[in-house]
Amino acid sequence: MSTDLPWPDYAHNMRIVGYCDQGGRPDGVQVMVHRGYAYVGHMFSKGFSVIDVRDAKNPRAVNYLAAPPGTWNIHLQTHDDLLLVINAKDMFAAAEFADERAYYRGQLGTVVGTAQATSTTRNWTAGLAVYDISQPATPRRVGFMPVEGGGIHRIWYVGGRWAYVSVLLDGFTDYIFMCVDMADPTKPRAAGRYWLPGMNLAAGETPSWPASRRNGLHHAIVHGDIAYAAWRDAGMVVLDVADRENPELIVHRNWSPPFGGGTHNCLPLPDRQLLVVLDEAVLDHQEDGLKLIWVFDNRNPANPVSIATLPTPAEADYVVKGGHFGPHNIHENRPSSFVSSELIFATYQNAGVRVFDISDQYRPQEVGAWVPPAPARMMDQRPNRTRVIQSADVFVDKSGLIYSTDYNAGLFILEYGR
Repeated sequence: MSTDLPWPDYAHNMRIVGYCDQGGRPDGVQVMVHRGYAYVGHMFSKGFSVIDVRDAKNPRAVNYLAAPPGTWNIHLQTHDDLLLVINAKDMFAAAEFADERAYYRGQLGTVVGTAQATSTTRNWTAGLAVYDISQPATPRRVGFMPVEGGGIHRIWYVGGRWAYVSVLLDGFTDYIFMCVDMADPTKPRAAGRYWLPGMNLAAGETPSWPASRRNGLHHAIVHGDIAYAAWRDAGMVVLDVADRENPELIVHRNWSPPFGGGTHNCLPLPDRQLLVVLDEAVLDHQEDGLKLIWVFDNRNPANPVSIATLPTPAEADYVVKGGHFGPHNIHENRPSSFVSSELIFATYQNAGVRVFDISDQYRPQEVGAWVPPAPARMMDQRPNRTRVIQSADVFVDKSGLIYSTDYNAGLFILEYGR
């Protein structure tokens, strides 16, 4: 390993290939690698960056596009010549979320003020931005779909006519599911919606869950005509989206309580009729309890059954380390990326990046790990944040290179191999 590269706190069957501080904006959330360029949404730097990773040993920042005032660009998607970027209220710059418990507990729309309001002065831009990336280093905005409310949180788009988003609309308690018609990328069109009964306050619905819970959609992964939606404290919601104007419920499964909620990813492995479902750790020192990555038998999509959990990192006491300890995100087997139904790549926040072998779905094993060192400086200016690694997203390209972001520490390019 080059002495110029960050030295890990812990490594097993993984090594670092390259590193980039993203042009002095080392905070990153979602990363997409496409045609030799990494597109990184920033948590605190108010925009997104483009990193040239064609030489993985020497990645370099080549562009930064600022978000509109008061707006997050934390999540994005790429396919062919298109880049889709979320526009939403910059939650972590808002005074009401200085204590992150306020973001992860309770009805978000009520805290933001969009659940009751239908018209008010907004100091952010809400909607879906579409960029032409036929010139990969220079995204050019060509379309925008505005929404009334807090904005869009995350997207699933792998080409074709349809995209799928989680969106916080006026009158709703939290993020709901929406199909977006991309037939004309310069004019995206909102199509069918789905929400859990009780979320539509504007229509007179009343939540049936405690006010302390985040029963809102993080995002869905869509395979064919089925959307596997991670609904945070409401667990997993499986939808039939054959009619994109009228999504319909197939099944709703929730294991919280007794488990702590925070469902973040629902990844189908169609060739094995399995699902890998991740619950996000959202509070420091496991205040929200032990969070797990689950394996579900999905032979009957109307009755998914949990059959195993992936092992929790245990080579150090990560609970006392500081920050969040537990799963955050997984590589989602996007077309043109590395696709595997046996290797699962996950970020574990203060425990870094992990690789799991689920070839025996009943006995998952950890087979790789890389825990970055503490960040050189903090981009997160919220009070009482600890200077520890918080590995956020992971993307594996077709060649097997692993790209991982952090809220403060930059972009790491890694290799796995036993």
